Amino acid sequence: MINSRLRRCGVAEVLLVLSIVILVVVVAVPILLIFGNAFITDDGFNLKTVIQLLSQPDTYKALKNSLVIATGVTILSTIIGVFFAWLVSRTDLPFKGTMKVLFLIPFMLPSFIGALAWKILLSPRSGYINKLFTELFGLEEPLFNIYTLTGIIVVESMYLFPFVFIQVSGAMERMDPTLEEAARISGAGLLTITRRITLPLMLPSIVAGALLVALYSLSHFGVPAILGTEVGIYNIPTKIYEKIYQSAGSFESIRTGTILSSILVSAAAVILYLQSLVLKSGRFQVISGKSMRPMLIKLRGLKIPLLILSVVYIGITVILPTVTIILVGTLKTYGLTIAPENMTINNLKYILFDWDLTKDAIWNSFYLSLAAAFVTMLVGSLISYVIVKMKVRGKFILEFLGVLPFSIPGTVIALGVILMWSGRFGINLYNTAWIIFVAYIARYMAFSLKSNSAALEQVHDSLEEAARACGAKHWQALRDIVIPLIRPGMVAAFFLIFLPALRELTTSVLLYGPHTRTLGVAIYALNEDGETVYAATLATVALVIIVLGQLLIKRVTRGKEESLGA
Repeated sequence: MINSRLRRCGVAEVLLVLSIVILVVVVAVPILLIFGNAFITDDGFNLKTVIQLLSQPDTYKALKNSLVIATGVTILSTIIGVFFAWLVSRTDLPFKGTMKVLFLIPFMLPSFIGALAWKILLSPRSGYINKLFTELFGLEEPLFNIYTLTGIIVVESMYLFPFVFIQVSGAMERMDPTLEEAARISGAGLLTITRRITLPLMLPSIVAGALLVALYSLSHFGVPAILGTEVGIYNIPTKIYEKIYQSAGSFESIRTGTILSSILVSAAAVILYLQSLVLKSGRFQVISGKSMRPMLIKLRGLKIPLLILSVVYIGITVILPTVTIILVGTLKTYGLTIAPENMTINNLKYILFDWDLTKDAIWNSFYLSLAAAFVTMLVGSLISYVIVKMKVRGKFILEFLGVLPFSIPGTVIALGVILMWSGRFGINLYNTAWIIFVAYIARYMAFSLKSNSAALEQVHDSLEEAARACGAKHWQALRDIVIPLIRPGMVAAFFLIFLPALRELTTSVLLYGPHTRTLGVAIYALNEDGETVYAATLATVALVIIVLGQLLIKRVTRGKEESLGA
């Protein structure tokens, strides 16, 4: 009995050490290297360089723009998210189930493709909407200019508001309706109840969603890169990209990038700390132990107008840009009127079969995403098993390191990987596909941990103990009992990693080499080179892959729920 416990303890310790080593090499060391490179030189701790960089006008402007964009996006996304969450969760709006799914679609679409669509529609001179209004009303100046801070804020908000929507709608559906009903009995009207009771009770969920939006907006690359850099509007991630690629990855540019990245990491840490305070606070406890659902608010005469408003919003933010991308991708030349005689299918043929740049990008994205998803799924399963099933000290380190990369900007991950795998420790992966592969593993480890941990939590310890009692060794119990039971969770983790990696831009844009462009990087590069039609064609291919992938994920996760329920 004692020997069995010692053997089991030995296996647990080995798995723990192996898991920690993997996460330290892939996550911890790269992030520590960023801070070391930013603040430590051959002469020791050097704050002077940091102060000089931050005092430069272009750096200060990038910092200011990041704050303005993040603030604007957070406020606008919160307003939109809370309003639509209230509409689908607390009212008798028609087709609520369908509308709730539609409001989640922007969360699934790459925001940089949306930014490309809005550039095509609202650029001052060539935007289709601007040209339409100019011709109809004889305007001398364009009606809209998307190349502004306001344009960036509006487009980012279209794709980030689901963070607030998800948080608030879930809380509203489970809240205790007692206070609202008491206010209604006392004669309070709809607006008064919503303003004085519902929204204050939802404050923790609203703040948590808003902080997530702020976190993502501060580290956002795609939208500011497509809508801002052309007119000199930079935020921190786009300034890092500019500094590194203007000097072809010189030592000084890397140091500049790490200093700016340190700011992003510090901001992310503050936001995550504030979020933890909000979520741990018991000040607004809206879910009681009683089984009851909030009473739906009757919209009466506002029912149809608000349904129309919701449909119009989805049409403008999802359908219009998607259709624009598809149609422009079929034009013979950019700028032509969207009409059948100006369209051709040859663009798709050229992109998929003839042009090496795009063929290689599609292939690179596919095999890098496939490999990263498979490896991350396996490693995540191992680490999740240690976290959930092993009774050993130090497990909190694994949870922290596993989730950390998803909480910090992709630009920071990319810089850390560059510092780690560019020859400093005898291994040089720079300008190879391997460096992107390593970055993807770090970036998406949290997806694997969350999915596999959830599956493992549902496997009772008695099943594994019964196998051990029948003489099975630890690895045999894992192979024959645990892995078959958590296989649906592992498959779900695979697809949850594969799809985001397939469309990824923020991390890849700093890591790609001459022959390692990915799908997102290729779309961005084509747009930068003025190949708008080909960029739209390739973006259409990406959207088709994303939609098919989302349908597959939905089917897999539904199968997972059914198997676990059985």
